[in-house]
Amino acid sequence: MTAEAAESPERRRNAPERRRGPRDRRRTKPAAGPEFIVITGLSGAGRSEAAKSLEDLDYFVIDNMPPALVGRVADLAAAGGGPHRVAIVVDARGGRFFDDLHKGLEELRELQVPYRIVFLEASDDTLVRRFSITRRRHPLAPDGRVDEGIRKERLVMDSLRAQADLVIDTSDLTPHDLRDRIRETFASARPRGDLQVTVMSFSYKHGVPRDADMVLDVRFLPNPHWVDELRPLPGTDERVRNYVLRQQAFGEFRRRLLRFLDFVVPGYVSEGKSYLTVAVGCTGGRHRSVIVAEELAEYFRTRRHPVVIEHRDMHRE
Repeated sequence: MTAEAAESPERRRNAPERRRGPRDRRRTKPAAGPEFIVITGLSGAGRSEAAKSLEDLDYFVIDNMPPALVGRVADLAAAGGGPHRVAIVVDARGGRFFDDLHKGLEELRELQVPYRIVFLEASDDTLVRRFSITRRRHPLAPDGRVDEGIRKERLVMDSLRAQADLVIDTSDLTPHDLRDRIRETFASARPRGDLQVTVMSFSYKHGVPRDADMVLDVRFLPNPHWVDELRPLPGTDERVRNYVLRQQAFGEFRRRLLRFLDFVVPGYVSEGKSYLTVAVGCTGGRHRSVIVAEELAEYFRTRRHPVVIEHRDMHRE
């Protein structure tokens, strides 16, 4: 008999409830069977586009499903002949959203069905513009202003965002970009417990990526922009790369950064983190950030982590 089973009913009733997070669900030994992706996030951020992309990858996709039915779908998927990979799209329109979703995810844990939560978001200005273009009403403000509906939805969804395995900010993504991001992340099965890494270069002029787990500011490095023959070239050009890599500051920075990553990345893996987004920023997003991002991608590849690299602002003025 386990220690848990040996506890008295009274002690179990009086024990405080412990909220389970991503770390807890990965401690459960997964059984052979279906895998679930829960797609959620803000209205207008691209949930439907993400669902279509997963459908193209042969996921069985259920859109706008009430969270209370998550466990029932898992039962059907676990039955013989059921779909092996399932993606469900849920939103916050229902009043019992969190209670029902919590119960549904608890049922997945009890069934030992591994799942990941993907949360899509975008800036307020982007969401307002998208609703204006489509002339749709916001589901949480059907008779009011779109920006008020966005504010309410952010408040409602904030705790779920904190539990997400992967947060994708679609503010600067076209539908095609989002489809590519989903395909690159989910196209091939990862070994369970592995860490999927996205390395992104960006320009501080265009804002820090909202979905970054780690942000590196490399504006202290000498800037190729001030070298006339290097200014028009991107950071992927060998001449720009050699200029930055030869700087004394870069060598010391690289040494210390890799030592830091050698320390924290195994901790992320042991804590059950599935996705890591590292954003590297410089002034224009064309030179220094691109070179450091490429170096980081190579670092993660040598440690056998799947890597997606994105140079968000390399071709922007």
